[in-house]
Amino acid sequence: MKIHLLFVHCGLFALSVLGFSQDERRINDQQFKKTVMITGAAGFIGSNFLEYMFHKYPDYNFIVVDALTYAGSLNNISDSIKNSGRFTFVHTDINDFDTVNSLMGHSDFVVHFAAESHVTRSIVSDEKFLHTDILGTRSLLVALNNNRNKVERFIHISTSEVYGTAENQPMNEDHPINPRSPYAAAKAGADRLVYSYYCTYDLPVVIIRPFNNYGPRQHVEKLIPRIASSIILNHPVRIHGSGNQSRDWVHALDTAKAIDLALHKPDFASIKGEAINVGTSKAITVNDIAQSILKIMQKENYPIEYISDRPGQVDCHIAGTEKAKALLGWSPSISLEEGLADTLKWYLENEEFCSKLFESSSHPVYICDDKIEYQ
Repeated sequence: MKIHLLFVHCGLFALSVLGFSQDERRINDQQFKKTVMITGAAGFIGSNFLEYMFHKYPDYNFIVVDALTYAGSLNNISDSIKNSGRFTFVHTDINDFDTVNSLMGHSDFVVHFAAESHVTRSIVSDEKFLHTDILGTRSLLVALNNNRNKVERFIHISTSEVYGTAENQPMNEDHPINPRSPYAAAKAGADRLVYSYYCTYDLPVVIIRPFNNYGPRQHVEKLIPRIASSIILNHPVRIHGSGNQSRDWVHALDTAKAIDLALHKPDFASIKGEAINVGTSKAITVNDIAQSILKIMQKENYPIEYISDRPGQVDCHIAGTEKAKALLGWSPSISLEEGLADTLKWYLENEEFCSKLFESSSHPVYICDDKIEYQ
């Protein structure tokens, strides 16, 4: 039976709308070794994870659930995946409980990426962040509990932003949870909600906390594609504050590999309920990232404009990754030099992607003394 690219809209009962009879659904569940449900896979990290898994596991079936907000697009998923017999797309919000509950009943693995994820947008308006990141995660957890006899593993994708600024370096998983923006607070709420459902209902969850991801198809509101797009489109490069803020930059493909290891670890009991960092244990300043981009793009003298620091700015993030090494056998395989070159090549070859998103990626932010600045 071939699974087509289909749209299921909010509020509809998923599998009946897809038009599968009970017999067809039973056959569909049995013909693949595993069915993986991925929320938010039309976005940046999710689409990279889908691509990696799709090619690595040719006997796996994939269900993608995505609301297609400004940050998600079916163009992020290749035609070869969309036109295959192993892909179903369901267009809905993760708060559409009837749909996600039904889909989860046909899923062996669930990987939850779907979230509002931009710090600056959360400063301007935080309601969507609370709705999607916390209530949406709650919807999935209730569905998981309902389908606990079917779903083997649920991987929640959290973020290093839950930690706030580093109080000690490197930041291991026991670092205090001190979110410094509405986005980070929403993700911290979701992170701890997942853990609470593990404690309360003994659900098969793992929490992955990636540090700053980068790679192809990342929205241009984020730092690395923002700098690259500014150069490609001949706009000034803007940097918040002094540019001395440091981050741990990890390629999206390395994050995908860590999630894959969590999904397939034979001794699942050893990671069940755990939170695991994914990073490189190296902190690189924003200024150094900018200079590296300018050098790779051969624009060393390109103008840089320093603007006011973003409210709630995090000064330093650097991952402690001993737990990932010990529990998953994972360590990053892509150097920043290699990853940046590959990423910038993608943006140079996809100027239309940059131009389409660039103008809508700045937002008015109150700084101080009623000053408004676009960031």
